Amino acid sequence: MKLEEIRSIAKSHKINPGKLSKTELIKFIQTDEGNFDCFATAYGGMCDQMNCLWREDCFAAAQSN
Repeated sequence: MKLEEIRSIAKSHKINPGKLSKTELIKFIQTDEGNFDCFATAYGGMCDQMNCLWREDCFAAAQSN
């Protein structure tokens, strides 16, 4: 997902995106939604959150860490 889309989602949650990174924004959104702020921690391709909006980006981000 592109950063502009994530910023739009953040704004809909009344989160000021400011200069936050993609990872920071997603974690704030996850927390606001009542979920774990686990973005980019799916090391080894393991994740039990099957319906997560960030799933695909999460796996890619976890591999690059």
